[in-house]
Amino acid sequence: MLFLADFSVIKPEPGLLLWTTIIFGLFWFMMSRFAFKPIAETLKKREMDIQNSLDEAKKAREEMANLQAENEKLLAQAREERSQILKEAKEAKDDIIAEAKERANAEYKRKVESAIQDIENQKMAAMVALKNQAGQLAIDIAEKVLRKELSNPADQEAYAKSLAESIKLN
Repeated sequence: MLFLADFSVIKPEPGLLLWTTIIFGLFWFMMSRFAFKPIAETLKKREMDIQNSLDEAKKAREEMANLQAENEKLLAQAREERSQILKEAKEAKDDIIAEAKERANAEYKRKVESAIQDIENQKMAAMVALKNQAGQLAIDIAEKVLRKELSNPADQEAYAKSLAESIKLN
């Protein structure tokens, strides 16, 4: 008969317990040396990479916020400059229009005064011409009347004496 030992899982033998403990300790030592350290280092490195990535993302967000604030500032400044330029252009336009109106009014007044002066000069020339014509006409009429009345020499002599007497009396 074979030697059968009484084997129970609940009650292990001291030799089995010793060899299991030694093998487990050796396994644990090997695992800690060849597996746990590299795994721990890899986890630590990964944690550092993740932290660096988070820090860089935070920096990038801050830079983006700064850039956005700067862009808003530049945009507000550009809007202000645009409104200032438009204001200056409107003022320049108003000044040019006012100056053009002023020049047009001055030119209008000058032309009206010139036209009035021309009309006055033409009126005076027309009156002088009219007076000259009226005087010439009066002389022509008087000459014709005198010729008719003074057709004989005795009448002419009498008329000349009467004129001479009237001159002396005045």
